[in-house]
Amino acid sequence: MKKDPAAPHASQARRGPLQQGHPGAVARRRDWAIDTSPLRNRAYRRLFWGTAATMLGQQMTLVAVPYQVYELTGSSLLVGVTSIVALVPLIVFGLLGGAIADAMDRKRLMLITSVGAAVTSALLAMQAALPGGGHLAVLWVLTAAVSGFAAVNQPARGAVIPALVGPEGVAGANALAMTVRQVGVIVGPLLAGLLIGAGSLFLTYTVDAIGFLVAVLLLRGLPPLPPGRDAGPLRLAGAVRGVWEGFAFLRTQPVLLMTFVVDIIAMLFAWPQAVFPELSATRFASSPNSLGWLFAGVSIGALLMGLTSGWVARVDRQGAVVVGAIVAWGLAIIGFGFAPVLWLAVGCLAVAGAADMVSAVLRTSMLQLAAPEDMRGRMQGVFIVVVAGGPRLGDLRAGALASATSVGVAMVSGGIVVVLAMVVVALVVPSFWYFRASRSAQ
Repeated sequence: MKKDPAAPHASQARRGPLQQGHPGAVARRRDWAIDTSPLRNRAYRRLFWGTAATMLGQQMTLVAVPYQVYELTGSSLLVGVTSIVALVPLIVFGLLGGAIADAMDRKRLMLITSVGAAVTSALLAMQAALPGGGHLAVLWVLTAAVSGFAAVNQPARGAVIPALVGPEGVAGANALAMTVRQVGVIVGPLLAGLLIGAGSLFLTYTVDAIGFLVAVLLLRGLPPLPPGRDAGPLRLAGAVRGVWEGFAFLRTQPVLLMTFVVDIIAMLFAWPQAVFPELSATRFASSPNSLGWLFAGVSIGALLMGLTSGWVARVDRQGAVVVGAIVAWGLAIIGFGFAPVLWLAVGCLAVAGAADMVSAVLRTSMLQLAAPEDMRGRMQGVFIVVVAGGPRLGDLRAGALASATSVGVAMVSGGIVVVLAMVVVALVVPSFWYFRASRSAQ
């Protein structure tokens, strides 16, 4: 759910997880230390630190935008609508971003999108400094632009890693990138909460702009990164047709389809982010930096689970564990809805984040096992839509219901729906519930 898991090495994907169980692979899984060897590569260090610089600012902006919308309007519903404003360009350019990255020099594409993001973040800072604290329409336009640049930039960053570190360094490089993202997701909201609490919304957006400028300076030192000899010119019609072919294929594959459906259910009915500004201004108003802690809560749990997730790779009953993890997510959100104090609310969010990490890892593994080689790219296109769309639709639902009733009703009812829906999934789609990694590998 919302995470972006690293793809396995091609030879690993062909063998399947059970066939990777030789002593060396088992030893690596049991070694919890992060592999830092890719950082010895000068080109990868530039990409890595550029990612780190932009991730911090991006996460700060993800806090600042809903906060500013709520300050301008006093409406959790419009906070939810803001997520939909960001969703449309994220879906469009997320689906097509990989095709664009395969049709031009990826270094150039990363530079163009990073410069565009830096300019957009600077404009966000400027509008925050306007009299009256900004304008909602301008904020929405700039939010959509930020989303579009990010949707094209991210596939290009992922595509260049093998060219920079070679096949043997891909896994370590991806692990480093995922780790720094999680750190940014935690530190960014906390820093944004401190700056916003000090009345520095302008500075919050400015940090994002500076981060992208740092990334541009680092990316300029990379060698040319052409897409490869097999890449042809970009044809938007062909890319769109391929996406629809992927959806048509999904209709014939219930296990693959359910990996997406269960994530949409969890995010649509129990994604809590839209209510954070209201909770910070009401229930937890007396708690220092409550906004930052709320935004960081899910990622704290996800990071802790990620650091101790060796057991997840050895799960055989993957479908059943996914259903159980999503039930745990729903129960944690119910607890969050009832939580009277900040520390308990953040604790519930952390439990939800840990459950989300387990679900995300296993659903990705199921997708890699069950999808044929010639459909995996298109399945990733659908994956982008689900990961981007689910939480934003969840923001809209939570914001609308919180405005009509209360935050507690919005969260508790959503968590109950998620738990009941997983019971239905287990009963109605037994092939998902009984899915085993070992049988799929065979």
